[in-house]
Amino acid sequence: MDADVIVIGLGAFGSAAAAQLARLGARTIGIDAHEPPHSLGSSHGGSRITRLAIGEGDAYVPLVRRSHELWAELAARTGLALHVTTGGLIMGPGDGRSETHGRRDFVGSTIAVARRHGIAHEVLDAAAIAARFPQLLLRGDEVGYYEPEAGYLVPESCVAAQLAVAREHGATLLTGTPATELGIDSGGIRLRCGGRSLRAPRAVITAGAWIPSLLGGRYAAELRVYRQVAHWFEPEDPAAWLPGRFPVFIRAHGAGAEEGFYGFPALPGPTARLAVKLAGEQFTTPTTPQAVDRRVEDVERAAFFDQHLRGRVAGLRPAGLRSESCLYTLAPRSDFVIRPHDDNPDVLVVSACSGHGFKHSAAVGESLAQLLLHERPRCDLSPFH
Repeated sequence: MDADVIVIGLGAFGSAAAAQLARLGARTIGIDAHEPPHSLGSSHGGSRITRLAIGEGDAYVPLVRRSHELWAELAARTGLALHVTTGGLIMGPGDGRSETHGRRDFVGSTIAVARRHGIAHEVLDAAAIAARFPQLLLRGDEVGYYEPEAGYLVPESCVAAQLAVAREHGATLLTGTPATELGIDSGGIRLRCGGRSLRAPRAVITAGAWIPSLLGGRYAAELRVYRQVAHWFEPEDPAAWLPGRFPVFIRAHGAGAEEGFYGFPALPGPTARLAVKLAGEQFTTPTTPQAVDRRVEDVERAAFFDQHLRGRVAGLRPAGLRSESCLYTLAPRSDFVIRPHDDNPDVLVVSACSGHGFKHSAAVGESLAQLLLHERPRCDLSPFH
């Protein structure tokens, strides 16, 4: 055997799993077709929202809480800025009919989760939201959940830090090296990779949007990949949008899953100017990593402004500064997929962040490593089978 464990895909979950496996003493080989951190998958864009009250369900709360502990340890170890607390606002129509991440009444479910888990928060009506954050233009019927501990992660730095820890503890990382001729049986996993053959008794496949084509079968049938786009707009008054004066936020403005957007405070953009990153979600047109159009034309940014921001956000210059695409891999109900492969329980398939996974990745990686080494996992991953 060439390793105790092979990790295929070194994005959010894979880099975390590789770091934890190596730290626990496993001979680890990590493989990625590209050079992580990169901008071809789901672990880029400069910022990812993190929040403790997870409206997607109670099972996610232990993951994000443990992840926050691990991000702090990782930042102290590497000296990289990984996690910034800004406060976070989740808001939507007061009738509760909106849908976010596969859940109806996402604001209400977030409030309920916060109450059950003792997470500090405030419930705000439209007047309170408008008074605190005048950048947001409201209809008057909105309800909001405000969490002071919410904030954002820097995904590229998080992935880089995890990979640095993996290397420090002896992991072999083969980047720019696609996995081919993948085989899984009772003896483990075997594959061709960069002109060489590799075999290990255990593996974790964290290849994100590449999993449907890599594994086929049920994964090609269950999982859908969607192109998403983030846009950066220049604020007229940058000071009004700085962390401390403006939070990360998620805002539904209609009943449909595509009738909403999310955003961040003003952060350093593509030039020395501060920029506000905003994005929506689309689940109409599936794609693949091989076929996706990664270019974003100016007309697409203008359409986003007209569809989501006009009349709902004040103080941003409509022309925008730049845009960037990424990929979501969605499972049914927008849940995670974390399960043993049908042909070998020591080969774990981990994918479908479903657009809300990065904040959980540190704890998922830790628990994956513990499972693969037959230890009791710190967090229960069984709800995601």
